[in-house]
Amino acid sequence: MLYSFLLFTVILSLQEMYRGKLASSELFTILGGFISSLLFLVSLTFIGNFQETCGMRTGWVILAEVVALIAASTVHRVCITTCFLFSAGLLYEINKISGVTLSKSESK
Repeated sequence: MLYSFLLFTVILSLQEMYRGKLASSELFTILGGFISSLLFLVSLTFIGNFQETCGMRTGWVILAEVVALIAASTVHRVCITTCFLFSAGLLYEINKISGVTLSKSESK
């Protein structure tokens, strides 16, 4: 849980340090959206680990997405859109991997 929080802090601070560079061209703007989607992934991991520790079972995917979109909005407006698209793709892949892992553990 601590590692995901530290990774979130490092990614966010590096994104803010290089905000001007990420907003300088189209390719870097797309990269800024991808980096913000990594923030979504790390914050989702942190929230999930925190809920497992506390014993809660609520879905806070929206909170993780809002945090990532706010971080993306500090870089460029286009980063918001690309962050949302990359986050949706990452969430789809994580859900698919989770389903495969769950089906393997249930079949044993």
